[in-house]
Amino acid sequence: MRCPSAAPPFRAFRSSAVTGRSCDRPRGVRDGTPEVEDGVSRSWASVSSRSYWASPAKRIVSIVTADEIARRIVAEAVAPACAAGCAVRSASWRRELGGEVDVLFDLASVTKPFTAVAVARAGIAPDTPLGALLREACGTASETATVECLLAHRAGLEAHRPLYAPLLRNESVDMAAALHEAADARRSDAQGDVPPDGFAPLYSDLGYILVGAALARAVGARGAGEAIGELVLRPLGIAAAAGTVRDLKERGIDGPYAPTEDVEWRGGLICGAVHDENAWALTGLGGSGHSGLFATAEAVLTFGQAVLDSLDGLESALGKVDLHWLVRERPGGSLRAGFDGKSPAESSAGSRMAIASFGHLGFVGTSLWIDPENHTIVTLLTNRVRYGRNHFAIRAARPWAHDALWERAREISACHP
Repeated sequence: MRCPSAAPPFRAFRSSAVTGRSCDRPRGVRDGTPEVEDGVSRSWASVSSRSYWASPAKRIVSIVTADEIARRIVAEAVAPACAAGCAVRSASWRRELGGEVDVLFDLASVTKPFTAVAVARAGIAPDTPLGALLREACGTASETATVECLLAHRAGLEAHRPLYAPLLRNESVDMAAALHEAADARRSDAQGDVPPDGFAPLYSDLGYILVGAALARAVGARGAGEAIGELVLRPLGIAAAAGTVRDLKERGIDGPYAPTEDVEWRGGLICGAVHDENAWALTGLGGSGHSGLFATAEAVLTFGQAVLDSLDGLESALGKVDLHWLVRERPGGSLRAGFDGKSPAESSAGSRMAIASFGHLGFVGTSLWIDPENHTIVTLLTNRVRYGRNHFAIRAARPWAHDALWERAREISACHP
């Protein structure tokens, strides 16, 4: 597995001033590497989205390319590797990419939207009880929980269980026992039968581990990752730029991968393997429903475009599939099914995307946001955990980066109506 070689850090750049809209600015040249998460670095705080986008005039002179955004992520020590991109639809889709555009990034929880779309494409009814698809769930608290409740984080499950714990004792993980434990991990505040609309939402990887396993069983795949590959990635023509490490390797693709964290019990630097411990323990290189996909920024944009086209009733490589039940707003919070909605205030999506926007974040430093009102998609892929999982500068960087990518998309749209 090939990992990108380290490159000297870039000096912080300054956006070049423009007096009007530049329609012929070159796409950023791939150059350099990048990667950070909850503490706010002073350099990022000084150009927070609130001050950076203070006035329309300031926005115009500050518009930067996707490549400049990716370079800044690296220069500000947010992450050692970064790829950024935006896409906008008017008469047709137009996009711009920058940074490490050829690198495969661990998508982490940005895998979840792919899982949800794969479930929809598999024709699994939203009201299907988990026990009808996954025998390990029978007799557990989640036996009657519907696929929709699980995808919408409303099945009453705990947020997390260390299902990988046997590996720390040099023991193997029993897949059936792990799935049974996940299905029975009901919260103390969510007792009894699952209500029709589910319990109060609580973000949970466990629900996606279960749905991913159920999806694989339903379509006869080796795992969730392979099912996503057949149902989503291949139809979109991105199977050579997105997938699990196992599937990519079987297609003759061996990176380059953005390395993530240095984890002693896993043998050191993780590169070409999923960062999430539960995904690693349960499916190895094969991918789980909650984490396990790797992709380039271009592949993530292609996925986002197909989702928005399908929702808008336009022709899409996903075919005629109903995705509206995935993105509809639900009571109790912003969590949807496979996606999260934009929070009314201080959203990681930034200040520019419409309140109807939806997307997802990944723990390693990845993100995808879709603005259905402005037909705009942005993605930011980093490996911020390369600096340690407690390195949180990306939380301050994301709003600025997403705003800047949104503005760049609007500039492209204005130049190519």
